Amino acid sequence: MNNAAPIHDVDVGGKSQPLLRVRRLRKHFPLKGELFRPRKVVRAVDDIEFEVLKGETLGVVGESGCGKSTTARLLMQLTPADSGEFLFDGQTIGGRELPLKEFRRQAQIVFQDSFASLNPRLTVLDSIAFGPQVHGVSSAEAKKLAQDLLERVGLDPVRFGGRYPHELSGGQRQRINIARALALNPRLVVLDEAVSALDKSVEAQVLNLLQDLKQSFGLTYVFISHDLNVVRYMSDRVMVMYLGEVVEIGDSESLFANPRHPYTRALLSSIPSMDPDQRTEVPALSGDPPNPINPPPGCRFHPRCAHASTICQQAVPALTSVSPHHRVACHLHIQGSGHPQASIGQS
Repeated sequence: MNNAAPIHDVDVGGKSQPLLRVRRLRKHFPLKGELFRPRKVVRAVDDIEFEVLKGETLGVVGESGCGKSTTARLLMQLTPADSGEFLFDGQTIGGRELPLKEFRRQAQIVFQDSFASLNPRLTVLDSIAFGPQVHGVSSAEAKKLAQDLLERVGLDPVRFGGRYPHELSGGQRQRINIARALALNPRLVVLDEAVSALDKSVEAQVLNLLQDLKQSFGLTYVFISHDLNVVRYMSDRVMVMYLGEVVEIGDSESLFANPRHPYTRALLSSIPSMDPDQRTEVPALSGDPPNPINPPPGCRFHPRCAHASTICQQAVPALTSVSPHHRVACHLHIQGSGHPQASIGQS
């Protein structure tokens, strides 16, 4: 197969313009209500804002239930947002500039469950060729493309092309899902816990494959994972979510070396150490996240935060720049916030 990077669609705004810009994104899931009582909602994603730069890998981390996977589905328009603005290379998704079908050709997703993601009645080759055929590619061309992509993800098309998903291992199925995502020559690939179900040796192979494909195809990744070591290896920038909100976002090395939000510090301190003299004896974070149906007022992390003060219970901290490429939502880092330890945040 030709190893040259494929030619993408026209770069509308140049390299300085983010590939994806998200503003005030919200998704609340309604619960079954009782008669004559207000209907309660689960605040899965609550007015978050962020950008994905062209050619980067944006890692997304946080505890289970923080809204990572919901955000992924909202980005891909698989779940309708309650409100929010999506701009893909400066164009409104779903509008005249960028119809939804065209956006979905340029953006693909790889899910965690490699088996459930594949149609059990389609062979590997047919699964990969299906997307291009939907978008007007002839059957012969689509199958030739599928064979080429199988080679690119390290699977022999003669040996694996005619197999069905149940005949493959988890790592092989995930390679098929990656090949299928690349079949439409996308610009953005969202990886939602794409390697978390694999054993470590296979996980390393798939991560290296993703890095190689990113360079060869000129891709941009949104990489969602609970494994902080994997996120550090893969990501150029990292976004930390807590209870449906973004609490910190910055370049990977800066965030891992000097985390500013107390929640981020707790997450990083929970990473197991290989040094027997550096054992974790005290939990980095105690208690469970608050109920997303009725989150606490002010900063949602304050019930579990060692630095919480009165202002944390009253006011929601805005994402504030602490360096040119690092923002954090914490009263410790907002001048004049009223927090008695605010000077700590400025150090």
